Amino acid sequence: MSDQKSPQHNALLGALRGEERTHLFAQLEAVPLTLGQILCEAGEPFTHAYFPVEGIVSILYVMENAASAEIAVVGNEGMIGVALFMGGQSTLSRSIVQNAGYAYRMSGQHIQQAFNRGGRFQTLLLHFVHALITQMVQTAACNRHHSVDQQLCRWLLMSLDRLPSNQLRMTQKLIGNMLGIESKGVTAAAFVLEKAGLITFDNGHITVVDRAGLEARSCECYNVVKKECDRLIQSAASDGGPGPN
Repeated sequence: MSDQKSPQHNALLGALRGEERTHLFAQLEAVPLTLGQILCEAGEPFTHAYFPVEGIVSILYVMENAASAEIAVVGNEGMIGVALFMGGQSTLSRSIVQNAGYAYRMSGQHIQQAFNRGGRFQTLLLHFVHALITQMVQTAACNRHHSVDQQLCRWLLMSLDRLPSNQLRMTQKLIGNMLGIESKGVTAAAFVLEKAGLITFDNGHITVVDRAGLEARSCECYNVVKKECDRLIQSAASDGGPGPN
């Protein structure tokens, strides 16, 4: 694979160094992430951990009636599969690819062994878990207390942070599934943002034309989560080697 898709472009893997880095990189397998691909289904055991270098993976909580809502998004700042080293082995959430890209995966056995050895990898994984919990808590609070258009602003900004451009493709129905609201609510919120000159929304093609305006309209939840993710990446880059470009 090209350097653009090398393991170093995942913040966690890019922060490794020395023998630990050499040993862990030998356990990695490059894999594509295809749109709609389920990396792990709710209630089923994880077999691999995934470290995205491109693309976005959504973590959805799934109800008994099959309804779902997004509780976190992960890009090249983190990984999917924390249950493998936290002792759970499985989770009640579904991990599904929201935007296609690439990842490096590691078997459950290898990541458990690497975590149990301690070292910088263990520290990085625990820092990421902390950032992930922050995102989940803030998302729950946002969904309860903030308007749909504020939630949509937060979701768009978090997606843009993990994409190489200001455009993404996502239908109202899929966005509704992510936010846990009806499609008509998404349509109404998107219309508000489009009328304000912040986005264009046409047949599932969203273009952000005023990011600063989108940030100003969003609730505080986006900045809280972004600050924590930035802290993780900056810590990795300054203390453990190069992170993603």
